[in-house]
Amino acid sequence: MAKVMLAEDDLTMVNLLITLLKMDGFDVVALDADADIPAAVERDAPDVLLLDVHLSNQDGLQIMDSIRRSDDIRSTRVIMISGMNVRDECMKHGADAFLLKPFMPDDLIKLLKQPHKSL
Repeated sequence: MAKVMLAEDDLTMVNLLITLLKMDGFDVVALDADADIPAAVERDAPDVLLLDVHLSNQDGLQIMDSIRRSDDIRSTRVIMISGMNVRDECMKHGADAFLLKPFMPDDLIKLLKQPHKSL
């Protein structure tokens, strides 16, 4: 069972994603939006990080840069999400994929089930 870590500040979205992903057989860990996300990724070693671009007090692109600079976690698969179409910017920062909110649950599940190409 793949472990998915959620870094999202919309609690309704977090609760929906937890329910959806658990129903689909994923192990889900939800982080507090103010958490040290790179440290949590290093500690919990998720298969995939679902990272919101615009967290309340953090910049998802800066977090993405930090993850890709770290030797220990740079190969972690990261799917970035946002209500604004910033796909190109996310991909330039090293995201593996991007989903524009609101997205269909099936689109997320399909992405999560794709094989990961390591960096």
